[in-house]
Amino acid sequence: VSKVFLIDIEVEIRSFITKDKFEELIEFFKKNGEYQGEDYQETFYFDCEQDLRIQKNQNYSKVWMKKGKLHDDHREEIEIKFDKDYFETLEKLFLGLGYNVEIKWFRTRHTFLWEGISVMVDYSKGYGYILELEKMSDDAGKEEAFLDLCKKMEGLGVTVTPKEEFSEKYLHYKENWKSLVQ
Repeated sequence: VSKVFLIDIEVEIRSFITKDKFEELIEFFKKNGEYQGEDYQETFYFDCEQDLRIQKNQNYSKVWMKKGKLHDDHREEIEIKFDKDYFETLEKLFLGLGYNVEIKWFRTRHTFLWEGISVMVDYSKGYGYILELEKMSDDAGKEEAFLDLCKKMEGLGVTVTPKEEFSEKYLHYKENWKSLVQ
């Protein structure tokens, strides 16, 4: 009997960083990692029970859903990619299903591969600068992956931002995003 192991758990940690640290980390990862490129992304969150989003970036559009709660250390993720020209169609589809756009995000993302980890160094308009480290895992390995990411973050000289701080800042953005992105 063969077994199938699904690597579908996204394990991630993030931290708010300063603009100076943002620039320092981009240079560090360009020297010590594999630069995957810069991307501009527009992401819309919908007002539904699940964490349902659509995104348009420079290469494609996608719809994806993350199970669990926002800012959990690990969550199952389901993602479907489309041609980037389908973004408006995806928005019309979800609006037609009765969902409303709850939040819009406008982000510049620098992505790297570093020591087996996906690294994102981001600036989100109206929200701030963020370092995110991410690994995909199966259910059995998610705690070990999380501890590994914590060690890597510490080694970079970045303190992991407490979830409460992310939640507060997220709620502030959610309530004020229209004025914050002008």
